[in-house]
Amino acid sequence: MILKNKRKTTNGWRWLAACCLMTMLPIGAMAQKLIAQKTTIDVGKTGFQQPVTAVFEFRNKSIRRLKIEKVDPDCNCTVVEYPKTVVGMGERFQIRMTYDARMLGHFDKQAAIISNGTKKPVYIRMKGVVLADYQDVSCNFPIEIGELRTDKNELEFDNVNKGEHPIQQIQVYNNSDKPCRPNLMHLPSYLSATVVPEKINPGRTATISVTLQSEKVGGFGLTQSSIYLATNPGDKATADNLVGVSTVLLPAFEGMTSELRKFAPNMQLSKEKVDVVMAGKSKKSDVVNITNTGRSELKISSIQLFTVGLRVSLNKRILKPGETARLKITVLRDQIKKARTQPRILMITNDPDHSKVVIPVSAT
Repeated sequence: MILKNKRKTTNGWRWLAACCLMTMLPIGAMAQKLIAQKTTIDVGKTGFQQPVTAVFEFRNKSIRRLKIEKVDPDCNCTVVEYPKTVVGMGERFQIRMTYDARMLGHFDKQAAIISNGTKKPVYIRMKGVVLADYQDVSCNFPIEIGELRTDKNELEFDNVNKGEHPIQQIQVYNNSDKPCRPNLMHLPSYLSATVVPEKINPGRTATISVTLQSEKVGGFGLTQSSIYLATNPGDKATADNLVGVSTVLLPAFEGMTSELRKFAPNMQLSKEKVDVVMAGKSKKSDVVNITNTGRSELKISSIQLFTVGLRVSLNKRILKPGETARLKITVLRDQIKKARTQPRILMITNDPDHSKVVIPVSAT
């Protein structure tokens, strides 16, 4: 029994000694971390004497405040900006590295970050190429899809009548350093596409023409589909290269005489657009009253949404002359932030003057 107690006492002293040793270790030996999102950035192409900047994202993941003592670039052609004040625990910060682009050709520049967060310097690197005849086309092609830049990633065929074949175009720019053959994948049966030219060299453009075969569209109202822009044949379809397509097919009233129009329904709205002030709420609703001021029944054959983030309910779809229906619109704050285009509500009716009614919705 006495031996067992001695063994416990010995183990207790060992544990206490280990704790004391840990408290005697310098703070610098405990979990100092300077974490970079990426330490190498390829900035691509720039023009002669057109400075280009790489932005490096960092986080202080140590157990104490971080102080950057200096950042040394490898030549005076590069300027570095970094925080001059201390960075708190867990805080994020940026280091900006700018190359003056005063020499043609490929460049590869480095800088050493010296701080109290690491024992050895942390190196960041930017690379790219300076071209004599380079022109920045980002304003004309603001959307990046793989190695291509485009002027749009949404196509809208609006106010289409049965039998029409409207065309929408996408302009694409080859942002890579090798030729490519852009193409659209997963086209539904009512869409066809041509690319001119079929092959584009680096820094060149092409036009993709998309034609709608309206007679193949299922029914009146809104039809939405997803197609995918590939840099080359065989590329995979992912959310990153998705192009949305919406089509609004209208009922035809060309054969209606002026005499018949006198007896037609007439749709009137209490408001033509909806502005919802969320006031910190996750969802909020508004109401649009729909009144038939015509002389025959108003039929709302279709009610559809262009984007996510909205819910609608309509208490009746057939309105006799003089009757009013209540359209309730609910905005879902978190979902509407993901909408790629303007949130809108579409209604298709038998009113020849309002066969298509669109109500835009905004949330603040």
